[in-house]
Amino acid sequence: MPRNLRIGVDVGGTNTDGVILDPSRSSDEDRGILAWHKAPTTKNPSLGINTAITTMFEQAKISPDDVASVTIGTTHFINAVVEMDQSRLAKVAILRLCGPFSKHAPPCIDWPDNLRSLICGHYALLKGGLEVDGDLISDIVEDEILEQCKIIKEKGITSIVVNGVFSPIDTLYLQEERAAEIIQKAIPDADIVLSKEVANLGFLERENAAILNASILPFARKTIKAFQTPIKKLGLKCPLFITQNDGTVLLAKTAARLPIRTFSSGPTNSMRGAAFLVENEAKENLMVVDIGGTTTDVGLLQANGFPRQAAAFSEVCGVRMNFSCPDVKSIGLGGGSIVRKTDGKMTVGPDSVGYQIQTKALVFAGDTPTTTDYTVASDANTHIGNPDLVKGLMQEDELVEYKSIVKAMLEKVIDTMKTSPEDLPVLLVGGGAVIAPDSLKGASKVMKPKYSGVANAIGAAVARVSAVIDTVESTEAKTTAEMIEEVSARAIEKAVEGGAARDSVKIVEMDSFPLQYIANKSRIIVRAAGDFDHERVNVDDTEAEIDEATTDETAEVIEAVSTKETSQAASQDFDIDNYRPLVKGREWIISETDLDWISIGCYILGTGGGGSPYSSMLRLRSIIREGGVVRVVNPNDLKDDALVGCGGGAGSPTVGIEKLQGDQMMEAQHELYDLIDKKATHMIALEIGGGNGLQGMILGASTQMDIPTVDGDWMGRAYPVKWQTTPVVFENNRAVFLPSVMCDGNGNVVFMTKATSDLMVERVFRAGLSQLGSSVGCAEGPVTGADTKKWIVEHTISLSWRIGRAVARARQFNQIDNVAESIIDEVGGDGSAKVLFKGKIVGCDRTLRMGHVYGEVIIEGADANEPPNGKKQYRNKMKIPFKNENIAAYEVEADGTEKVVGIVPDLICVIDAQNGEAIGTPEYRYGLLVIVIGIVASEKWTSTPRGIELGGPKGFGMKDVDYVPLGKFSKPKSVIDEYAEQ
Repeated sequence: MPRNLRIGVDVGGTNTDGVILDPSRSSDEDRGILAWHKAPTTKNPSLGINTAITTMFEQAKISPDDVASVTIGTTHFINAVVEMDQSRLAKVAILRLCGPFSKHAPPCIDWPDNLRSLICGHYALLKGGLEVDGDLISDIVEDEILEQCKIIKEKGITSIVVNGVFSPIDTLYLQEERAAEIIQKAIPDADIVLSKEVANLGFLERENAAILNASILPFARKTIKAFQTPIKKLGLKCPLFITQNDGTVLLAKTAARLPIRTFSSGPTNSMRGAAFLVENEAKENLMVVDIGGTTTDVGLLQANGFPRQAAAFSEVCGVRMNFSCPDVKSIGLGGGSIVRKTDGKMTVGPDSVGYQIQTKALVFAGDTPTTTDYTVASDANTHIGNPDLVKGLMQEDELVEYKSIVKAMLEKVIDTMKTSPEDLPVLLVGGGAVIAPDSLKGASKVMKPKYSGVANAIGAAVARVSAVIDTVESTEAKTTAEMIEEVSARAIEKAVEGGAARDSVKIVEMDSFPLQYIANKSRIIVRAAGDFDHERVNVDDTEAEIDEATTDETAEVIEAVSTKETSQAASQDFDIDNYRPLVKGREWIISETDLDWISIGCYILGTGGGGSPYSSMLRLRSIIREGGVVRVVNPNDLKDDALVGCGGGAGSPTVGIEKLQGDQMMEAQHELYDLIDKKATHMIALEIGGGNGLQGMILGASTQMDIPTVDGDWMGRAYPVKWQTTPVVFENNRAVFLPSVMCDGNGNVVFMTKATSDLMVERVFRAGLSQLGSSVGCAEGPVTGADTKKWIVEHTISLSWRIGRAVARARQFNQIDNVAESIIDEVGGDGSAKVLFKGKIVGCDRTLRMGHVYGEVIIEGADANEPPNGKKQYRNKMKIPFKNENIAAYEVEADGTEKVVGIVPDLICVIDAQNGEAIGTPEYRYGLLVIVIGIVASEKWTSTPRGIELGGPKGFGMKDVDYVPLGKFSKPKSVIDEYAEQ
């Protein structure tokens, strides 16, 4: 037999599964599966892996020389974090190379308090970091780093993260690498994690992933050592792999250094295994329900055989990271879930006996009632353990109640994961699938294919090698297409270096994003994947350099993670419907709940632009937590002689996710008021859409200013340029926003005190922006309260709050299918807004002109399944052109003709169908399920010809298209008016 057999083993918290698979026979009835094994996970994983492989060898009658690879999937690393096991999580020190930036979003700022206190032991913000074009913000300073090393040593911390601004594109200065060399000399026994090796662009999210990676490094080394031991003992002369989040594999030595990449491999393995099992049968989307011993993971397997991906960010225990993972929902239901009766009420889970099911469950002579016990008692044909031990133990009404609870739990999570009301097939996999009923509401059919109980192991066995390049490249001398070709070649080489056979590697994903306000620069992301090249591997080189650990010590480590039970009681859901914001004396005092909802609403009102409010939300939340008071007032309460200041950020969203704000916003305000020798009494947001929607509150609540923010803005949305504002609509004879100031936060300040028009101010500032790192803070000269009341788009902070509340409510009550309708209700109902389209993004083109990203996104109708007769039918499509923000929505007919169904100044908002979050134009990518909502623009834009000229189609160069309103504008209801003390 040729040396091409693959062994897949999944070491779960409850069971260890294994398969031996011949991929050349995958089309056979048995899918090429020569042997399989399932047994409870042992205290010592080496013993469990050894038993699984030995047993399968005996079944298949093969020799070690026939095996080409062993791949192991494990949940142990993520479990250590999920269960917050202090004995397995090391304290971490974080050294940022950031210069004056990111100071308002310190490390772990967005973590849950308990996890932050457990892991984050020290941090420092040091000189260093790059601009997006590769130039230095500042170079690193060795003495600074050495000073921090002394503090870190005194604290007894040996796990250290180094994170530099734009480090993933740093191939010249190598700041993270140089800093690591300094640290290693000062602290020889330190585990040093470079953020650029862990994840890609996205400063906070990459840092978060690096911190978690550093915290579990010692535990990961011991665990992988335990995995390697049985491979050697069995005489297998083949490489050992660990599966990672995207369904591909890492060599053991790489996984021991980057265990974070394995965090979400369990659900991915299950879904890839499910795809393998039904690849010759399934011609439609499937819901995969993987029921293990402790949890049930549910995800959508698309007709192409790949899992539906979540958005660009994912969360583990409330920690946000920039790994793209399968969109999976987990609930505390498994074969070992504990069933209790308290005061006559039955509960199932979320705690579980886990791998101890064969000693604790009733059918195995234990004393803990589990779902497996109730399932066996309900069905005499379920041959698990000793059915006689539960015979007659449960009353019939108890069994009926149990089955009803399990059925409802599964139906609820399936319904949550669906994006349309239509039924679809459900594929049950996992060792705990026996507890699931044969029919489920929302399922057109329930399938349980042969070998479904070891789908995780199958997914591990068939995993491939991949590599990702996420970089910023110059397109000055070469076209974007040529640069993508070059980056693709680098991705292929990286995959080959990772072990892939060159002739099998293919580019499976690519995207490019021109960067605003940066000449000839594009962000390019390419993923390559291929089969492992078993011919050229040196097995000795694949082994990890791992700390030696005794068998007993390693067993102790694994047992601690596997057996720990959830002790936290389920907290009561937050009562959204009865929440009342605090309004005191006509001032709305913003709470963290208010802030969360406002942030969601701001991004939706950004109409694809404005940048994510996430980092601004963190800064404002910090102000609140530090005792600052964020006050919002009704514009109708302004005195005519009030002075309303304005400030915000300008720049590229790609820069914004890396070079987080320093003090440039506040510096711009100080420079302005020093110039004009007077100060604002109130602040207002330039635009409510995106991150700038929070800037008025950030500036107003700062200790330097401490003034209220007006409930409104100058756009009612986001627009790409400053002259597309309502003051410019109503003030035609002068430049409104003068004087204006621009600061880059790195010591450079630009003033403009005189200009012929706001258009000229915009042009000058945009030109300067490209030379100042493509991210600046701006301050505009204050206007009077009287003018504010004439020009303002009223109550848009209130509107953002209401939109965010609608999204939060839809999530809490699992009504995401109706989230668009809930948003529409908040903006005035069907007469003021409507759902324009629901579907999947199937294409997106971008180009850069005059500093702005132009492009269009194509969305295909939601039903992506072929009709039963197999004949292709035309699927409705929508085209949305954008210039930073969405400009219009075109319905594309079968003959290619296009009909305008929504256009500026009306708002064209694209939201994620899976969670209700806004999707910005930089985030458009193939496969995202979206809902397009149209909202009628404020009358401040539509009541005059000049407003329609500046903010409508002609303001975007569309001279042959007229504005036709979607409906009638409905003025947002003021939160202050509604909730003011009577």
